[in-house]
Amino acid sequence: MDNLGRRLKKIREKTRFTQEEIAGMLGVRRLVITNIENGTRKITAEELYFFSKIYGLSMEELYTGEDREKRIAKFSRTFDELSNKSQKEVLEFIEFKRKQEEK
Repeated sequence: MDNLGRRLKKIREKTRFTQEEIAGMLGVRRLVITNIENGTRKITAEELYFFSKIYGLSMEELYTGEDREKRIAKFSRTFDELSNKSQKEVLEFIEFKRKQEEK
């Protein structure tokens, strides 16, 4: 079973959905969900998108298994290790990207 399949199964079980219910939401047969969770079938980007909507997680969180809080903690630790000059550059870059996404 691949990591993504294991994560999807674990999340499904935690949220108390059955494979049949998830299959119905995705518009596929239950066997497709079984095969994805067992790692015997690759998941498409579109399916990953629908899983993310069903479970209320980002596609990145599903794919990597790294949640937002872990990413923030990792960023914070790494950021603190930078020089003041580098920290300023990172903050300027973040502001640049934020403005770019507002467009």
